Amino acid sequence: MKRIITNILAILLLVPVFSAPASAQDSYRIKPGDVVRVEVLEDATLNRDAIVLPDGRISLPLAGSVKAGGRSIEQVRSEVISSLAPNFATEPTVFVSLTQLAAPVASGGSVRTNTIYILGEVANPGAHAIERGTTMLQALAQVGGFSRFAATKRIQLRRTDKSKRERIYTVNYKEILAGKTSIGTTVMQSGDVIIVPQRRLFE
Repeated sequence: MKRIITNILAILLLVPVFSAPASAQDSYRIKPGDVVRVEVLEDATLNRDAIVLPDGRISLPLAGSVKAGGRSIEQVRSEVISSLAPNFATEPTVFVSLTQLAAPVASGGSVRTNTIYILGEVANPGAHAIERGTTMLQALAQVGGFSRFAATKRIQLRRTDKSKRERIYTVNYKEILAGKTSIGTTVMQSGDVIIVPQRRLFE
């Protein structure tokens, strides 16, 4: 009898430990650089990790651009459901979770850093703190280079200027290697986004 009571007490003590992460995610407010996991029960092709861009938004197939910055996981889930609903006969079942926190901003040291965002077919996508003066090629090397599915002829560099207007530059990695363009030496700025798309079937 004593052993049974001891086991029951042990189980009760474990309950707060397993419930703590869920409550922490409920109260957490998402910020740029965080990575959230979105899963749609009715269509697994929509499942993906999405990084929160500097403007606080994430981009999802069919749902488009969804505001995530400053919101809770549940608020993001609700908006994703609303955005996807027109594409389904019934309301889709969506799960959203926080999988990675934004890289901490360095402070107090002699080395100053910028935060950039690298998405798509690279070894280590996400938000990255890089030393100021780092070029585009150096940044790609720091994240481990490309995956075998990368469309290296269609890389995008997205940069927002002081007037909040986004400029998109197309980068062909093979032309950089051949010395046909110097865009690889472009010095990265804080908030820059590099997108490496997936290669098409016959590309």
